[in-house]
Amino acid sequence: MGEMSSFQLGVIGALFLSVASSVSIVICNKALMSNLGFPFATTLTSWHLMVTFCTLHAAQRFNLFENKSIDIKTVMLFGILNGVSIGFLNLSLGFNSIGFYQMTKLAIIPFTVLLETVFLKKQFSQKIKLSLFLLLVGVGITSITDLQLNFVGTILSLLAIATTCVGQILTNTIQKRLNVSSTQLLYQSAPFQAAILFVSGPLVDQFLTNQNVFAYKYSPIVLAFIVLSCIISVSVNFSTFLVIGKTSPVTYQVLGHLKTCLVLAFGYTLLHDPFTDRNILGILIAIFGMGLYSYFCTQENKKKQADPLECQMKDKEDKPFLAHEKEGHEVKSSDKNSIV
Repeated sequence: MGEMSSFQLGVIGALFLSVASSVSIVICNKALMSNLGFPFATTLTSWHLMVTFCTLHAAQRFNLFENKSIDIKTVMLFGILNGVSIGFLNLSLGFNSIGFYQMTKLAIIPFTVLLETVFLKKQFSQKIKLSLFLLLVGVGITSITDLQLNFVGTILSLLAIATTCVGQILTNTIQKRLNVSSTQLLYQSAPFQAAILFVSGPLVDQFLTNQNVFAYKYSPIVLAFIVLSCIISVSVNFSTFLVIGKTSPVTYQVLGHLKTCLVLAFGYTLLHDPFTDRNILGILIAIFGMGLYSYFCTQENKKKQADPLECQMKDKEDKPFLAHEKEGHEVKSSDKNSIV
């Protein structure tokens, strides 16, 4: 019971940190890009990852966590994949309307479910699928405004969906199969993610904005917001790996849509952004779907606990926001340190 309670508190802490840091960085970046005119999102992300790596490196030198080596091929391909997915998401936003970009983000959940069902043999009950459907409908009602299609934008969106889903599934799989923590995986992969974005970021941003990040005139307030954004990003990156490792890629995406609803609500209450009855209806439906998702997952995990033998015979399904089941430890051989 003590270990179970400790695990549950860890999940709650990870989810809270993820929501708080993500909402904070969205607000910070919105001020930086919309109000201060700094549009270089991909380059900024590379700086986020470099600061994250430097912070973790300092923490490791002070023995705040133990570094664990991972096969260089695995961590390199994983880091490059995650970096490429960020680039594709930004290009998708640049080539598509806001509405189609929101559809791209919504498609990540069903595509993740499909990949985990086909390749990892995970099973998702009809109740889980229904709750996810309600969530997607709610977020769609809230955020989708127009659907202007174009060939290049559609291809980029499909690539963004595929790379993001595979990257998040690998984040969960690597941590469990290689028995590494979220901190250890992030520390190993951050340099490769940062490197691919540091090289491609200025090119992507110049292509999308027709501006050169190196020719931009940096005022003190812009520099202050960039520093603040990089500091917050350490928590964002760490909590992302932590949440996916402790729960699942699908649960992380569900949490992401909760953040969207919170950002919209924050913008309305404090920043007086436009808000309609449609936004309110969509948020309520989305929150209802999230509640059902967590409830159904909790009930299914309780059934598994009640029948341990059946639990061993079946693949584990998604864990809810407040999971009541401690993650089982998989058997790993000492020389099996690569999954790619």
